[in-house]
Amino acid sequence: MGETPFSLTYGAEAVIPAEINLCSARVVGFAPDENEKLMVKQLNLLEEHREVATIRPTEYPQKLARRYNRVGRKREFAAGDLVLRKVIGNTQDVNAGKLALSWEGPYRVTAIVGAGAYNLEDLKEKLLHRPWNVHNLKKFYH
Repeated sequence: MGETPFSLTYGAEAVIPAEINLCSARVVGFAPDENEKLMVKQLNLLEEHREVATIRPTEYPQKLARRYNRVGRKREFAAGDLVLRKVIGNTQDVNAGKLALSWEGPYRVTAIVGAGAYNLEDLKEKLLHRPWNVHNLKKFYH
């Protein structure tokens, strides 16, 4: 939420004893008269800080959804589309290291099996043995 529970309750940040003994930057600049003025000002703004803190948790999912909807792309393929397939698990070249290919293909979509699942064949018309999920495919542009 951007605020500590202590600051929402008491309107100030806590200073732990270790900070006082080690003369941290927060303690070195301490001036009692200036602190009193700032504490009164903070108390006047305390209710506003609490309101902002209660708004943030509801605002975050909305921001997240807007970003996802802006950046996220829905992928749908039709029969006959050319796609690339993500290289996963044991199909990766062990000796290539971090320079290994992450996509292979192209493959042709032969049929839509279900929600987001597709049967594929290579360009020599050899069918792949299992359906592939839409998350492991991307459009091939040639």
